[in-house]
Amino acid sequence: MSTLWRRHRHWITPTLFIAPGALLFGVVIIVASIETIWVSLFEWDGVGVKQWVGLANYVQLLNDPQFYISLKNNLIWLAMFMLAPPLGLALALLLNQPIRGMRIMKSLFFVPLVLASVTVGVVFTWVYDPSFGLLSLIFGYFGASAPALLSDEHFVTFAVVVAALWPQVAFCLVLFLAGLNNLSEDLIGAGRVDGARGWPMLFHVVLPQLREVSFIALAVTVIGALRSFDMVAVMTSGGPFGSSTVLAYQMYEQSIFSYRFGYGAAIATVLFVIMAAFISWYLRTLLRPEREGL
Repeated sequence: MSTLWRRHRHWITPTLFIAPGALLFGVVIIVASIETIWVSLFEWDGVGVKQWVGLANYVQLLNDPQFYISLKNNLIWLAMFMLAPPLGLALALLLNQPIRGMRIMKSLFFVPLVLASVTVGVVFTWVYDPSFGLLSLIFGYFGASAPALLSDEHFVTFAVVVAALWPQVAFCLVLFLAGLNNLSEDLIGAGRVDGARGWPMLFHVVLPQLREVSFIALAVTVIGALRSFDMVAVMTSGGPFGSSTVLAYQMYEQSIFSYRFGYGAAIATVLFVIMAAFISWYLRTLLRPEREGL
């Protein structure tokens, strides 16, 4: 047995470490995803007998106006969340300066990241309150009335996304701070010798070394925008009149409150396909330079 272990330990050891995580991923992610796709082909209330309907749930989904409102809101989330990586990078460059008191500033900017999404949602619900919130105090200082953002179907999604951007920018900030701390001093020194300063140093020396960090920040930001749920649930519950609903919340609402698990599974499947398409593009883009270097 010991001889067998010594002969094959170069692959047995990593396999033993990877196996628990791979098993958990297979059961929780792969099997659950397949089961969701299967359930989407049935009419099911979550308790009784499933009734086969084929693609009827998807046909109904394509004819559902609320689906397009949710999809549009997800696109708004995605577009506005694209601000998180550049804002995080800008703050990281600012906080990475050797200035007195920067450690305290880093801690303050890090706070949103450790707060639960529910907490952030509750805080911003108070901020947006037109009667006694922070926004009403600011508008009142100028003698104006604060708008009821969470009650306005035209602005509610933007208000919720701004609240969600706060911790997302903090996450990107932490990623870029870690990347800035691992920059090659030799490359920076060579750039200074060649006369690179300011923007040329940033674009031609610093940013190329942050490429992997940027891809991670972009991937996490996009996935976070597509799977947005908790902030909507805490701040608006999809209202007013479904105007702030996103795909993940619509799936939850149809499954839990309307007992339409087949229809909810169809929404989840569509969201899964969108995420899978992005992840495929992401991995192909990330691995392309490595393939070209071979």
